[in-house]
Amino acid sequence: MKITRETDHAIRCVQYLSKYPEQSFTVSVIAEKSDSPKAFLAKIIQKLAKAGIVRSMQGAQGGFKLARSPSEISLKEVVEITQGPIALNPCLIDESFCSRSNHCSVHTIWDKINNIIAKELEITDFSSL
Repeated sequence: MKITRETDHAIRCVQYLSKYPEQSFTVSVIAEKSDSPKAFLAKIIQKLAKAGIVRSMQGAQGGFKLARSPSEISLKEVVEITQGPIALNPCLIDESFCSRSNHCSVHTIWDKINNIIAKELEITDFSSL
């Protein structure tokens, strides 16, 4: 599994907002504070909003803020929003990807490692980072 640039910036964004869960910030401020390119972050924030991680605030105090408590948002959730299901190998999420999945001697090892990674990401929430 490789964390993409998009995922890295999504995590940075949620981390920053987790420090101030009751406040809203403009994309410009979040980009500056999370060391993310503004245009790239704007697209990422839209994905996070659609998934219910952040919400848009209108008006003079507008911007973006967390839609839920940092303790209710797992690292796994943010990774899956930007990258899809956690998969060390594509055969773990789609058995039709490889005709050997049913008798591959390595498949069970990939599955075991994948489950460990997914579990660690699931139990890590943004209040603990």
